[in-house]
Amino acid sequence: MTISQQSTPLAEVVATATEVGGTAARRVKLGLLAELLRRLHPGEIEAAVGLLTAAPRQGKLGVGWRSLTNLSDVVGTPPREAVLTVLDVDASIEALATAAGPGSVGVRGDALQSLWARATAPERHFLASVLLGEVRMGALAGMLTEAVAQAAGMPSEPVRRAVMLSGSLGRTAYLALTGSLDAVASVGLQVGTPVHPMLASTAGSVAEAVAAVVALDADFASENAPEGAPGATGVGASVAAVEAKLDGARIQVHRMGGPGSEVRVFTRTLADITERLPEIVEVVSGFPGGAFILDGETLALDEDGGPRPFQDTMSRFGSASGAEILRPWFFDVLHFDGVDLIDEPLSRRREVLAGIVGGHGIPSVETADPVVAEAFSREVLAAGHEGVLVKSLTSRYAAGRRGKPWLKVKPVHTYDLVVLAVEWGSGRRTGTLSNLHLGARDPQVPLGEKGDFVMVGKTFKGLTDALLAWQTERLLALETSRTSYAVHVRPELVVEIAIDGVQRSSRYAGGLALRFARVKRYREDKSAAEADTIQSLQALLR
Repeated sequence: MTISQQSTPLAEVVATATEVGGTAARRVKLGLLAELLRRLHPGEIEAAVGLLTAAPRQGKLGVGWRSLTNLSDVVGTPPREAVLTVLDVDASIEALATAAGPGSVGVRGDALQSLWARATAPERHFLASVLLGEVRMGALAGMLTEAVAQAAGMPSEPVRRAVMLSGSLGRTAYLALTGSLDAVASVGLQVGTPVHPMLASTAGSVAEAVAAVVALDADFASENAPEGAPGATGVGASVAAVEAKLDGARIQVHRMGGPGSEVRVFTRTLADITERLPEIVEVVSGFPGGAFILDGETLALDEDGGPRPFQDTMSRFGSASGAEILRPWFFDVLHFDGVDLIDEPLSRRREVLAGIVGGHGIPSVETADPVVAEAFSREVLAAGHEGVLVKSLTSRYAAGRRGKPWLKVKPVHTYDLVVLAVEWGSGRRTGTLSNLHLGARDPQVPLGEKGDFVMVGKTFKGLTDALLAWQTERLLALETSRTSYAVHVRPELVVEIAIDGVQRSSRYAGGLALRFARVKRYREDKSAAEADTIQSLQALLR
């Protein structure tokens, strides 16, 4: 890409993102995105898709809040006239991504300052979200994939499949918008090119998940049985695969040939982390057979063979150094010895997988009996793992998609915490107080401005429009001070928060952070003195 190419004004992308973020109607969102995609020039399609999804085509940029905090002060007041184009931004991001070696800090600083000096105030806000990976406008990859199909006048399914197999929404968008349906349909799985992982939906209980999956498989058997055959009634011996859900890091491993050949390891976001995980490369290198693509999980174990806290795994996962050894477990195979398996049922893929990984398979049982599945789940939880996944044995591998064939069941913990501050919302939530700063009670902390509470995390999830309006009015009445982005309040309002767990963190005074926190309800029937303690949260660290 070069600046000399025709390019769409960045202001058009920002305006579309703002409008999409301000509407709840999916059909309207798709129409706005499709209209923008049709206007893009061929040479800027990948770059524009990267901006819309806050995932620049160049990959991770290493830009944090600290890099952006003082930029406006350094470069001055933003210009009123919009002059930046999509390719201007892409060139600046390219400079950030490729700067290395002596002097690279200065090069990156100059690139950011030059970009900021030319950006209007709305463009600066948008670019900050892009660089930090925080664009929140509802244009997630799935919706943008549908918008690409709509803009290209193609069915959604071949476009989704091309994204799945290529691992790149940007490249697929370019192919769809500049090529033909045949070109999109011809995209295939390639060993060495990572694909987006298949995801699981959530079920309330193990019994519920097993019943749903068994019914799904029975329906499949009924629809596919020859007329008059026993399975045509929909009643059969369907069973579900119930697998341990490890509290580790998702990995996708590609081996290019037979034992000893090149191995590549990718994260769930498709980043190549092979150099960080030599122990996994060594294990996979010795597996029998030829080329393959495996889907799995890795985590660190303690001296007793139990899982270490999630934070230990992620610390080691992010660096080649560290005392922890990461062990891999695998639960799926997408390709083996020249044959793509993504369209094969899970039952067949599990057979192939067992012959490859041996003892490195995820612990599992196959059953239609909820009692057996519940017992297995209790064993998994007792061993320190996160929960279970219940899977349909007829399911195909739908990369990058979340659906009913895979259901996850995890214990949900609820805690009564106190609101310490709240941030103003953006997009559809502009004008309301949205992101809650949550505190746990700590009797050991001296009484101060925030009472005896220590902050343990934030959340804006689980809030309905009615609850947003209510909490805005209620929290403004408790205001003690404010900054440009947050309102600090008296620590009086108790809110029930559901979490999947906690992890160690130096970011907050309590030494931990909430995982996947979401609002359940406000507890005006409780006083702040009745809120849960930081000690009760710390007990979840193991």
